Amino acid sequence: QVQLVESGGGLVQPGGSLRLSCAASGSIFSIYHMGWYRQAPGKQRELVAISITSSDTTTYADSVKGRFAISRDNAKNTVYLLMNSLKPEDTAVYYCNAVIRLVVGPPGNYWGQGTQVTVSS
Repeated sequence: QVQLVESGGGLVQPGGSLRLSCAASGSIFSIYHMGWYRQAPGKQRELVAISITSSDTTTYADSVKGRFAISRDNAKNTVYLLMNSLKPEDTAVYYCNAVIRLVVGPPGNYWGQGTQVTVSS
């Protein structure tokens, strides 16, 4: 019904930048929020940043405030995560997440397949 397709991960040196993209497709009526989570090896998945449609607000994890920026292109149902000043501790699989109301049916919580971000010299 809905697919979230991520792109933009990779290997970057400490202090470098990457931009992740996530495009939602399918029978979408509206998107309540879109955001990014990450999961490092041996750790729980954690929220990185989220963009709430109704209030046009964003929330960030304390560990990424001032370095990461989330943005949306609502016409393309796409969310971006610009990551600056990357640190080795940012290494993780990054997952796109969205709560989407379909044309038919109740809202659902959807996840992308994940994209690896590795920060290393």
